[in-house]
Order: sequence, then structure tokens, then C-alpha cells
Amino acid sequence: MKLSVIGTGYVGLVSGVCLAHLGHEVQCVDIDAAKVDRINGGECPIHEDGLPELMNGVLGTRFSATTDLGEAVQNSEMTLIAVGTPFGEERIDLGQIESAARAIGEQLATKDSYHVVAVKSTVVPGTTETVVLPILEEASGKKAGADFGVGMNPEFLREGVAVPDFLNPDRIVVGGIDERTVDVMSQLYSIFTETDVVRTTPSTAEMIKYTANSLLATLISFSNEIGNLSAAVGVDVTEVMEGVHLDHRFSPILEDGTRVRPSSLTYLEAGCGFGGSCFPKDVMALEAHARAAGVPAPILAGALEINALQPGLFVAPVIDALEPGASVTVLGAAFKPNTDDVRESPTLRIVPALVDAGFKVTLHDPIALDNARSELAQHMNADDLEYQADLDASLKSAAAIVVVTSWDAYRTLPDMVANMQPQPLVADGRRMFEPGKFARYVGVGRPLAKS
Repeated sequence: MKLSVIGTGYVGLVSGVCLAHLGHEVQCVDIDAAKVDRINGGECPIHEDGLPELMNGVLGTRFSATTDLGEAVQNSEMTLIAVGTPFGEERIDLGQIESAARAIGEQLATKDSYHVVAVKSTVVPGTTETVVLPILEEASGKKAGADFGVGMNPEFLREGVAVPDFLNPDRIVVGGIDERTVDVMSQLYSIFTETDVVRTTPSTAEMIKYTANSLLATLISFSNEIGNLSAAVGVDVTEVMEGVHLDHRFSPILEDGTRVRPSSLTYLEAGCGFGGSCFPKDVMALEAHARAAGVPAPILAGALEINALQPGLFVAPVIDALEPGASVTVLGAAFKPNTDDVRESPTLRIVPALVDAGFKVTLHDPIALDNARSELAQHMNADDLEYQADLDASLKSAAAIVVVTSWDAYRTLPDMVANMQPQPLVADGRRMFEPGKFARYVGVGRPLAKS
């Protein structure tokens, strides 16, 4: 199938490259000419494991990037809208969605063949049919359903493992205004013969996406609330959750007696908070959408409140234990390992809190320091801390080490600090380490040692 993808961000580029890898002819569209040139020159503009290799494997044959939206739409059978939908003060900003729909509609006005326009961006229920569809009709002068199809095709990609997630999907959701639209959208994924396909309406597809992300975010906040309570009553949340995980509804026992430990259990572990481009934004958007609809959503509101408080609760023992002026090293800027995405990372709350407390802060991350500097500049004077790309150098003279991101590079931390004098306080925000590995240790969801 010939496909055009509007947007070369995280969703658009991963989707476009992977669909080209699967045999489709794909053109990704972006208004940023420099970014388009980088892509066509073989330079992947985002950090995602396996994506550069996959992109260069199809570049110039089944995949390319362009600034010419008109050419891309005219020469394709389907267009995916994969532009940003940032959350504003009260709702998601549909500006980019509306602009893309209008530009596509103008091209449909002169296009004779049937064309399907599918929204891949995350939008609240009703957006595809009440915002995108009318704009397409107005701009094209044609009728949806009769002259072109309109649908919603949400993505379920985890940053850091987006390529394997796309190529090995656990489900495919295609929501269309009619059967013809759904049939065309389903053809895009026909290679996945063993994967469950949900054929539904656009609004249901939109709600599936928000519900999936909000559920996982709520599990994390629930786990963090239990972690805080566990620490307060003198027990370790890791032991509590181990007992919970053994419930056969979470970890089923197979006929041969072996137990399945699904990856979903990682959302039932305490930490220092969730971040990224999806969970915070999507929960806020769904909670705001519920309020606008007059529907109470206390669970969604509570998940957000807990997540906002969690970084401060985690770092409070460090602030209490040190004298002002002490050196503190924060390990991890990205919201999760294997990505350079720092959006809504707990680090963005933790670092300013430490600086405000009067500490000399050094921030380390294997790949996300540039993005961290840019984001932190919105919260504080970003020059009030040191950015250090060398892990060994970042630890020198540290009175405390605060682990925020579970990068594999940090797993050797016990050996790295073993000979440091005096021994630093290690604050483990991801429970990566056994407490006994350090002379001084505090872990999220673990009772504080008695002085």
C-alpha cells in the first residue's frame, strides 16, 4: 500500500519506517526542511533502539521524507496523521491536528480516487468525527464515507522498545466511520495474521488508547501510594509487591507448573514517579475531558496528584540527611532508560528541589543531558548545576547519589562507590539495588534506617 504519514516525530517516524520495513511504500511529511534533509541523508533524528538501522534499510526504496504534503497525499492511498497533541491548561491542543486535516482536505479536493485519512495521534474521544472529519469535508468539498474514509488508528508503543512493539503488536485497533474505511485500515496490518484486531468506531478507538495509558499510569501511582504507606508502617514495599505479584491472576501458573511473570508487573512496583510524553499528558487529558462532560474522575485526578508528589517525597530524606552545600549527584535525566526523552521526568522536580535546598548538584545521563538542560531551563536557572557525561567523574566527592533512571550503566554502582570515603548516601528511586550493597541506603517504599 502507498502511504503518507504527516509528522516525523516519535510516532510518525517509527510508524512510517516500520510500515516501510513491512513492505509498504511510505512518505513521511514534515514542515521542518532541515529535519527532512537529515532523514533523507540517513540520520535518524530521534533516539530509539533499532530505528536507525531499520530506517537506512528502506531509505530510498520504500521510504523517504518530504516537505511536500500535497505530493505525498496525491501519491498515496492512505494518510496517517501523527502530529503532536500537547496538553494545554485545560485540554489538549488540536492546532497541529486541525492544520494537518485542512491541508489534507485541500488535496482531496483534486484527488479522484478514494483515500482514507486516519488519525494516529492521541486525541480525546469524539475528535476524529467532530473535528477532523468536518475540516476534511469543508476543505475538500467532498463527503466523508462517499468520497473518502476517516478513521482512528491508535499506537501502543513504549519508548525505548518502540520498534519491537510495532513489529510484534499485542493488538491492533482500527476505528472507522464505515466498514470500507475499516477494511482499508486493516489491510495496512494484514501481515499480522496472528494478532487480535479490534474493528470499531473512531470514538471507541480513541477511548481505548486513553484507557490503556491511564490504567498503567494509575497502577504506578497506586504502587507508589502503597510504597509510601509501607515505609511509614515499617515494611518494605518490594516484599509487599512480591506477595501481590504471586496472585495467579497476575502471574498465572501453567499446566506444567511454571509461573508466568508478565512484564505488566513492572507497573505494580514503587518508584519515584512516571513521566514521558504519554502517561502524564493522557491522564490529564482524560481527566479534563471527564470534567468537561460532567463526570467525576477521582481516580484519574488521584493518580496525577500522587505522581506530582512522589519525586518530592522520595528526595525528602536526602535533603534532611545532608548539610547545605553538600555535593549531590543525580543519576538519570530521561524518564526511563533507553530513551533521551526527559519530558515530565521526575528529574525535572528532583533537581530543582535539591538546588533550592542549597546543594551542589551534578546531573548524569548517558544520552539525555542536552534535552535535560533545555527542559530544566524552564524550571530553574539550568546553569545552577553541573552536567556530567562521564559517570565516574560525576560521582567524585558526592555526599549523596540519587538514582532516578534505571539505566543498565548504573548497575555497577555498588562497585563504583565501595571505596569512596566517606561513603555516600545512596537514594534508590527505582529499587535497582539490594540495600545491603551500600553502607548508607534509602530506597523508595522502604522504611528509613533508625539513627
